Amino acid sequence: MGLPQSQAHYTVEDYMQWPDEIRCELIDGGIWDMSPAPTLEHQQLVSNLHVEIALLLREQEKSGGGRPPCSVLESPVDVVLAFNTVVQPDLIVVCDPAKLANRKNVQGAPDLVVEVLSPATAAKDKREKRALYERSGVPQYLIVDPVSYYAELYTLQAGSYGVPQILGAEDALILAVAPGFGKTLAELFGWPVKVKVRER
Repeated sequence: MGLPQSQAHYTVEDYMQWPDEIRCELIDGGIWDMSPAPTLEHQQLVSNLHVEIALLLREQEKSGGGRPPCSVLESPVDVVLAFNTVVQPDLIVVCDPAKLANRKNVQGAPDLVVEVLSPATAAKDKREKRALYERSGVPQYLIVDPVSYYAELYTLQAGSYGVPQILGAEDALILAVAPGFGKTLAELFGWPVKVKVRER
């Protein structure tokens, strides 16, 4: 079965009735086709980040840091952000158990959203999804570019993302949801670090 008519405006209720083989996202009632299965490199980056964040959060929970337990989830998982909007980010962290209460999908903005760019989705991730996550109140949005070895970290302040922090392989990733994280992108993803040549 193909995608429903793209010119129509759909709701979350419509989306939930579509067959599982239809892979798409719903943004403001419009359909966005999902790209083909991601590459192994893409999945490895997501997996690496998932493991490192989850390990730190688990250690903090054991040490009794007083923070609520957070869930780290990889795609595919539906995140419902409005009556006509459902997306499937590559990775999310959710620290409010109420948003997971129905055990089917996430209801509301995650504390962290991560998207790893691919040629088919890069424009959507950097334009439509950035605007969506901003107005939905996602505290931090991380975009990872595995081809150019950099990341953009957006942090919500006074309801706006503003200018992102641009991170290279040698830069530490500081996440509000996981205080003390601080691993560099090179450590996380195995990216090469540029050697600085000293001037004589």
